Amino acid sequence: MGSLFETGIPSFDMLLGGGIPRRQAVIVTGDPGCGKTVLCSQVAFLAAARGLPVVVATVTSEPHDKLMGELAGFSFFQGELLDERLFVMSAYSTLKQGARETRDLLVQTVRKRGAKLLFIDGLRAIRDLWQDEARLREFLYELGIGLAAADCVGMFTTEYPLEKLLALPEATTVDGIVSLSVNKRGGRRMRRVEVVKLRGRPHLSGEHLMRIDEEGVRFIPRLEARPLELTDEAPPERRASFGLPELDVLMGGGLPVHSTTMIAGGMGIGKTLLAAHFAVEGARHSERSLFVSFFDSPASLMNRARRIGLDMTPHVQNGLITYQFVPPGEAEADLVVDGILETVARLGVTRLVIDGLTALEESISDSDRRRTFLAALALRLRLAGVTSLFTREVPKLAGTELDFSDAPIAILGENLLLLRHVELRGRIHRILSVLKMRDSKYDNELREFEIADSGMKVLSPVRSAEGLLTGQARPIGSSVGAVMQSAVSAAGHPGRTQGGTVE
Repeated sequence: MGSLFETGIPSFDMLLGGGIPRRQAVIVTGDPGCGKTVLCSQVAFLAAARGLPVVVATVTSEPHDKLMGELAGFSFFQGELLDERLFVMSAYSTLKQGARETRDLLVQTVRKRGAKLLFIDGLRAIRDLWQDEARLREFLYELGIGLAAADCVGMFTTEYPLEKLLALPEATTVDGIVSLSVNKRGGRRMRRVEVVKLRGRPHLSGEHLMRIDEEGVRFIPRLEARPLELTDEAPPERRASFGLPELDVLMGGGLPVHSTTMIAGGMGIGKTLLAAHFAVEGARHSERSLFVSFFDSPASLMNRARRIGLDMTPHVQNGLITYQFVPPGEAEADLVVDGILETVARLGVTRLVIDGLTALEESISDSDRRRTFLAALALRLRLAGVTSLFTREVPKLAGTELDFSDAPIAILGENLLLLRHVELRGRIHRILSVLKMRDSKYDNELREFEIADSGMKVLSPVRSAEGLLTGQARPIGSSVGAVMQSAVSAAGHPGRTQGGTVE
C-alpha cells in the first residue's frame, strides 16, 4: 500500500488528488438522501474486493443487515465479501457505555482484522446520544490516533450542511471534509460534491457534478479544473475539407486541422447539413467522426441528409461516423462533455461536430463559468488532435444585429463561418461568408449557396448587391438580374433552386 489509499472510484480519486492519505480520517457530510452512505459503502466494498480488510460500524439501534439490504441493488455490492474481507459490526450498545469504551472497541476490531479502512456510518447519532461536545472531540481525537497507529484510513458520515459542520469540533479534529449536496435549479435537482479540505493533498477545489446510478456513485470533475498536460507543438499543416469544392477553396482547402470552427446562422439556413458534409467527408478519407446533436435523432438527420444526396448510413454502419443524440431538456454540460471526451479518446475521433451549441451553453447552470468551460473544451479537443465544428443559431433571420462577440460561445470561434438569409426583390436567398480564420489565409467574398435534391452547392461571388450580411440587401446598378444570372450560368448552375439566386 503506497502513501495514498485509493478509493477505487477513479473520479473520486481525481478530486482527492490521487486518494486519501494513509492514516487520515475523512468526514463525508450532507443532508439526508444526498448519497453519503452509498459513497462510503462503495469505497468499502471496492477496497474489500481488491483484498483489503474493511470494518463497517453502525451506530444506531437498527440492525446492520438493513443497511446491507439497502445496498444490495448496487453493482458494487458483493455479499460473499461480508464477514471475511468486509466485517460489519454494531457499536450502538457500546456507545452507551462511553467514549473510551467505544474507541477501544473500534480500534481493537480494526487491529484484529488488520483493517485498512474503518467506515462509521452516522457521527451525528453519536453526538445526539452523548450531548457532550468535549466527549465527542476526545473520542474523535483518540480514535484518529488509534487508526493512524494501525495504518488504517477512517471514513465517517454525518448529517449536517457544510456551514453547520464547519462550526463543530468534528471539522477541526478530522483530516479531511467532503461535502455532498443536492441543489434545486429550475425543475431539476442536481447533485454536487466538494472536497472542502484534505491535509497534505493538492485536491481539486470547488463543486463538481455527482451522479448515482445502479453502479453507485460517480463524479464528473469540472472540465476547467481537471489537470491537463500541455504541449507546445505546432499543429500539422493540413486541412480538413468539407467535400464542397467551392467552399473548400474559400478556406484554402478546408479548415486547419486541430482548430475549432463555429458555423453561425438562422433557423433552417443549412448549418446541420453543412456539418453533416464535414463528417461524411472525413469518413470518406477514413477519419473517424463524432456527430453530437441536441435536436435530431440519428434517423432524422440521416433522412434529411439523404434527401440532398448525402448518404451517411454506410459510414455510421462501418463505425467511421458515431452519432450521439442528447435531448436538451435534462442535459448537464459536464456530463455531456465527459461522454464526448471519453468517446473521442476511445475511438480515436479526429473530427467532431456539436450541432446546437447554444443548448450546451445553456446547460452550464452557472453562467459565470460558461466562458472558461468552453475555453477548456476547445483546448482539450485541440490537444487531442481533433478538428471541431460547432453550430450556433443566430436568433434573427434577418436584420442588422450580428454582434455576438460578448457571448461565451464566441470563444470557440477560431474560425467563423456565417450563413444568412437575405431578402432581395421580394425573395429570400442564402448567403455565406468566411468571416474569420485564425492564422490562415482565406477568401472573404460573399457567396450565395443553394440546397436542393441534387445537393448543397456554393455559387459564384455576389457582387450585384450590398448590405447582404445584414440580411437586408440593396441592389447595385440597374442590371442586377442580368449580372447575377450570367454569374450563375458561368458557374455551371443555371436555373433556380430552393432558396433561389440573387437577382
